[in-house]
Amino acid sequence: MTRLLDTTAAAALRAVATAQAEGRLPSVSAGVVRAGELAWSGGRGRHVRRGSDARPDADTQYKIGSVTKTMTAALVMLARERGQLRLGDPVGRFCPSAPYADATLRSLLSHSAGITAEPYGSWWERSEGSDLAALATAHAEAATVLEPGTRLHYSNLGYGLLGAVVESVWGTTWSDALESEILRPLGMGRTTYQWAEPYAAGFAVDALTGEAMPEPLPDTGAMAPAGQLWSTVGDLATWLTALADPDRSVLSRSSLDAMTTPQSGEPSGDQVWGLGLAIDWSEGRKLVGHGGSMPGFTCGVLVEPDSGVGAVVLSNAGYGLGGLAGDLLDLVLEAEPPVPDEWVPTPGPVAPEVLDILGTWHWGHAPTVLRWDGSRLQAAPPAGPGRRMSFAPQPDGTWLGESGYLTGETLTVHRRDDGSVGHIECATFIWTRAPYDPTAPIPGGVSQQP
Repeated sequence: MTRLLDTTAAAALRAVATAQAEGRLPSVSAGVVRAGELAWSGGRGRHVRRGSDARPDADTQYKIGSVTKTMTAALVMLARERGQLRLGDPVGRFCPSAPYADATLRSLLSHSAGITAEPYGSWWERSEGSDLAALATAHAEAATVLEPGTRLHYSNLGYGLLGAVVESVWGTTWSDALESEILRPLGMGRTTYQWAEPYAAGFAVDALTGEAMPEPLPDTGAMAPAGQLWSTVGDLATWLTALADPDRSVLSRSSLDAMTTPQSGEPSGDQVWGLGLAIDWSEGRKLVGHGGSMPGFTCGVLVEPDSGVGAVVLSNAGYGLGGLAGDLLDLVLEAEPPVPDEWVPTPGPVAPEVLDILGTWHWGHAPTVLRWDGSRLQAAPPAGPGRRMSFAPQPDGTWLGESGYLTGETLTVHRRDDGSVGHIECATFIWTRAPYDPTAPIPGGVSQQP
């Protein structure tokens, strides 16, 4: 059962109602996703469109602004999975005439390329868009505003360039690639380039009079990959699940892990970015997602990857939504903490080469216990704090670090002449059954007692 408890649902509705009233939002549509399904949705406000008293629901479209970037990033990661590009490639490999052609795809995805935040020219979010050639002309003499790779500097322009890379790789428009590679496979039929009924009109709310004034709804052209899309609570619940669960995604676990691994951030730690996703921590929980705003619209999506619990909030006002997505997610996780997966016995038999290395090992005098979980070696101290790591078996008999301090490093098992295990080694660390075993190649030798 995925539906929220009545008490939690009532608290969620109250949070949405409070945000709508205090933020003076014409309308809000919100939802909570759990176990891959919409566990709750609710709406407030009667000003979805002028002249209509319809209330918003999980199928009402809103413009999602920069949440679009998460899908552009996913297209880049899909191309990487298929060997069509590398994250270290420069934009110029695919679009030689593009501005900032030396910027790498990784730096653009993580907002660390040091390029200008906004494209030169009129305010792109309220203007009919141009094409890549016009962007290139406008930025012909543009220089970076920060040294690449040194600071987080959010850039809308960067995602316009990533959209051009997508078009070059797929040989079609960004929107067609998005439709064929992400939206259709995930069943996100209510996520579209332009609005489709039923949809909410965007408004600017006068700060003094409270009047709601319509905002324009342009086609942003080459900048569309940064903020053009329209979507619904129902579709974005599906998208959050796809960002948390590789079994329900178009992306591999490796790509999802990369997108949710910190790549750049502010020295204060207030802002941390992965590849296309913002990363935050709340009550010890890792949360990933994105906010969005376009003239007349604000929104937010947020998910805890470990549990797959997420929140979506959409509004048709240019400001005032605040941190409602995070508030809803914290509310649900605290009121209904996720139930741990059931433990099941490890399928046997366990291979002899695995059994040989299980148990307690010592780095110097510090003990580490190796356990088998059915597919990976799990390394952890016998109790209390310490390094926790996992290693995956490789075809050549070695083990590759998948999490923790030795991620990406190779663990090798060294055997004696009689075939028994003498020691294990990874990145110059030597582990032995007894502390500082004199039969193992201990760096610096073994101290002798006087």
